Amino acid sequence: MTTAQPTRTVPEELSGTPLDGAVKALFELTWGKARKAVETGKISVDGAVETDGLRRVRKGAVLTMNERAPKPRPAEIPEGTLVHVDAHVVVVDKPAGMSTVPYDDTETGTLDEKVRAYLSRVSRGSGNVRPSLGVVHRIDKETSGLVVFTRTWLAKEALSSQFRAHTTTRRYFAIVHGEAHTKTIVSHLVADRGDGVRGSVERRKGGARGGKPGSEGQRSVTHVEVVERLEGATLVACRLETGRTHQIRVHLSEDGHPLVGEKVYIRGYRGEEIPAERAMLHAALLGFVHPKDEVPVVFTRPWPIDFERTLRRLGGKSRFEDVIDA
Repeated sequence: MTTAQPTRTVPEELSGTPLDGAVKALFELTWGKARKAVETGKISVDGAVETDGLRRVRKGAVLTMNERAPKPRPAEIPEGTLVHVDAHVVVVDKPAGMSTVPYDDTETGTLDEKVRAYLSRVSRGSGNVRPSLGVVHRIDKETSGLVVFTRTWLAKEALSSQFRAHTTTRRYFAIVHGEAHTKTIVSHLVADRGDGVRGSVERRKGGARGGKPGSEGQRSVTHVEVVERLEGATLVACRLETGRTHQIRVHLSEDGHPLVGEKVYIRGYRGEEIPAERAMLHAALLGFVHPKDEVPVVFTRPWPIDFERTLRRLGGKSRFEDVIDA
């Protein structure tokens, strides 16, 4: 006996809504379940499976949910994403909106999954059924830019050691609200500063400001350099001395200059918020000592088109090739 697959027709009020939002509303699901249904290939639009939750649906489109749909094969890694591949490491330019690794067991379409699928395809016949891929660091889902994975145990040990010792070189570009200044920001980051979000002990809510920063939290250092003044914003370069979760976003926000497009670390900002497609942060430069021959290597990647658009909209004239080595 065949089980009927529930269908819904997109009404006028949902026309133009992203697919995951339409699925949430029409099938009465939570955001998490709606996104999972789309990402795992359980939703069809007018008879064709669609796994892009950001695709906008139009009035009259028929959405069908197939609970028994097989998990789709990992999509190919986007063209231009691979920066460097050798027997020891893979350097990738991660697109914004893609997680480096799964947040939980249900998340699919992550960068590591796509890289692993690519390596499986190119190594067919080698006898390596599931290529080894080591994760030694990550960048936020909405952040674009350079990530390195390792392919051997020795490479993972070597790179992990470098990241722990903070001897890698990482340079980011960010577009921030207001008139930022060149400075070094030092604080001790905790997962909850007292208001439910990550922040610094020195800014902790509930009277802990100015307490004993060395007693808890991770020491975090971000070097900020002004690159160009924009209209109501600033293009800055950030060099990480340490690499804590959300470090740049937290430090810039607590300094009074949250990222343009920031959705979390913007509480308390009293200036006019500048709209953007995402938080404007790009990991532009990554340097480390190669685990094979112990020779320093440096990779760079230009900021993507959405970053470029925002920069130009705010009057920016900077060109990546002129400022990456500044």
